[in-house]
Amino acid sequence: MSHYTKQDILRMVEEEDVEFIRLQFTDLFGTLKNVAITKNQLERALNNQYVFDGSSIEGFARVEESDMYLYPDPDTFAIFPWRPQQGKVARIICDVYAANEKPYKGDPRGVLKKVIAQAKEMGYDFQVGPECEFFLLNTDDEGNPTLETKERAGYFDLGPNDSGENARRDIVLTMEDLGCEIEASHHEVAAGQHEVDFKYKEALGIADDFMTFKLAVKTVAKRHGLFASFMPKPKAEVAGSGVHLNMSLTRDGENIFYDPSGRYGLSKEAYYFIGGIMKHIQGMTLILNPLVNSYKRLVPGYEAPTDVAWSFTNRTPLIRIPMVKDSNKRIELRSPDPSMNPYLALALCLAAGLDGIKNQIKPPAEVQMNVFAMTEAEKETLNIAHMPESLKEAIDAFEEDEFVQSVLGSHICKKLLKMKKQEWETYRSQVTNWELEEYLYKF
Repeated sequence: MSHYTKQDILRMVEEEDVEFIRLQFTDLFGTLKNVAITKNQLERALNNQYVFDGSSIEGFARVEESDMYLYPDPDTFAIFPWRPQQGKVARIICDVYAANEKPYKGDPRGVLKKVIAQAKEMGYDFQVGPECEFFLLNTDDEGNPTLETKERAGYFDLGPNDSGENARRDIVLTMEDLGCEIEASHHEVAAGQHEVDFKYKEALGIADDFMTFKLAVKTVAKRHGLFASFMPKPKAEVAGSGVHLNMSLTRDGENIFYDPSGRYGLSKEAYYFIGGIMKHIQGMTLILNPLVNSYKRLVPGYEAPTDVAWSFTNRTPLIRIPMVKDSNKRIELRSPDPSMNPYLALALCLAAGLDGIKNQIKPPAEVQMNVFAMTEAEKETLNIAHMPESLKEAIDAFEEDEFVQSVLGSHICKKLLKMKKQEWETYRSQVTNWELEEYLYKF
């Protein structure tokens, strides 16, 4: 990550002919927000003097305490490559502060920064490399998204079957123009489904990059006449979209998950980290898989994990240990989906892993079998727990895990639970097309 001063930003804005700067932040539910200012107002913003109405942002402040401040992080300055080259548009990601000029308790970025600080006190830096899946879909004559795609490509296919590869290439190049390093990209299993893999870096930068990525993908897709969707499961008959989180801890630049004498080359800290995540994963799932639709992906038969287990190389459990060498040792969490708020998701993953290290929580025995093929009796014998199967089960698990709630804080938990319970009740009252097809003529 670049290290810019206020003067660096002002100089670059002049030299690059930037006319508008978007002050960006992320709301409680992982939606990117922004306000655009002209370059004449930039110095005031860089002095942390920009005030906005937080009561209008879902999950933020009440009307009687609505004045909030945006504190720009100069290191996140980037120029949008898809905007005009004269009178350019740039962005700066901001932290949210309350009227008392203290960090706002409902700011997801602030939650992650707090947990990162705790890790640093223990001597650790948190490194993350996401693998993000999404769909590129056709639009109708009015530009509205459909569920259709002209291409019929499959896993790792290439053109001409993969007619989305040009858009995917432009997405990668755009991300690089924005200063985000991409390691690989390819077509995924379902028609119209793609994956982009991030080069690992420290967690705050990755969370910022993830939000930038979703904006860039949607923008580039639209330029190609397509619609990009990060909905976890847009089609019932094909695989959903997930985000595999590759995680490791470093100390003084050295990967502490690596131990040549350990089983699979993993250190005891790595196993404790796994133990902490497995202990809290059910309570974390409301954040990692926050939508009603998320649980349409977490079903057997589509590669997404449905049970709390771990394995070396086996891709059916919740956590996998990739077959990599030495300093690249890491653990891969396979349950999250791209509708997650990356700041809250990474904060919980790190906090749970640190809890495992602090309390030396050992994970259960490795499961080498195909978990999807195991019977319930076999799972019960091995004490393999289920992941939550619905948003309601995830809400219940969240409310039962006091540690997870303590990481997010009472302010976020209260607002999150209120909105998610409303979402579940609204969903429960709906009558779906499947129900009409199944029951209307039969009863």
